[in-house]
Amino acid sequence: MLDLCILGTGGTMPSPHRRLSSCLMRYNGSVLVIDCGEGTQIALKENSFTFKPIDIMCITHYHADHISGLPGMLLSMGNEGREEPLTIIGPPGLERVVNALRVIAPELPFEVRLHEISGKEETLKLGGYKITAFSVSHAVICYGYVVEIDRAGEFDVEKARANGVPLRVWSKLQKESSYLYEDVLYTSDMVLGAPRKGLKVCYCTDTRPLKKIADYARDADVFICEGMYSQDEKHQKAVEAKHMTFKEAATLAREARPKLLVLTHYSPSLPDPQKDIAVAREIFEDSVCGYDGMKFTLNFEHE
Repeated sequence: MLDLCILGTGGTMPSPHRRLSSCLMRYNGSVLVIDCGEGTQIALKENSFTFKPIDIMCITHYHADHISGLPGMLLSMGNEGREEPLTIIGPPGLERVVNALRVIAPELPFEVRLHEISGKEETLKLGGYKITAFSVSHAVICYGYVVEIDRAGEFDVEKARANGVPLRVWSKLQKESSYLYEDVLYTSDMVLGAPRKGLKVCYCTDTRPLKKIADYARDADVFICEGMYSQDEKHQKAVEAKHMTFKEAATLAREARPKLLVLTHYSPSLPDPQKDIAVAREIFEDSVCGYDGMKFTLNFEHE
């Protein structure tokens, strides 16, 4: 089970009724946050989340509306008594940017581990999440993220017996990839069936449409994608600022075939995105307008 909450759906600047872009995912007690614009920690509190469980933060790029809330977030995590390390993932320049922001948050009771993404794609496995960063097309270096929860196959008694796996090792191999017992190394593939379908969320803001975005979002349970502008007359502005329209996001979703497209990162000039949702649904029926505090619980199939 993966809990997901869109903390903020605004782009460029906050409004009285819209926080800046941020998204939270929670799995097995661990919390991952993508982007941390101004007001993100307030959004967390508004949605009854706490700071201490946040283990991973992913930053898409270094425009202020996506990272300016970081110093306050770090301080709040420390004030809640966090002592475990925090991992922050982001584009090249992460160390320089985070260290500059930490001038106002210099002393923390936990270690901050920084991982700068290298190249056009990189995959990491942390805290039960498989995180894939992929480069997109914005005015500065920017990445989208695919967050997946893999699911192992079911335990196969006959397979375990056929492979001569001792009974006392069975439970170990349901939790670990390998286990050494009486000088023999046993592996989980000796007792488990084929991997089952896991969970997948693709998060992408601040970019022009690219075919590879659809490839990364393919068959996702939720595809969260920017819809900076809703109407065709804003298309040229989207091109110039390297953003997307509702129609462009929906076209990517039509190719990717996720279960649900959630639009986000709205322009301040778009006070009521819901009025224009038909623009997206004409292209991809399962489109909705994201809103601050929107929550989902994603369950594994047949669970």
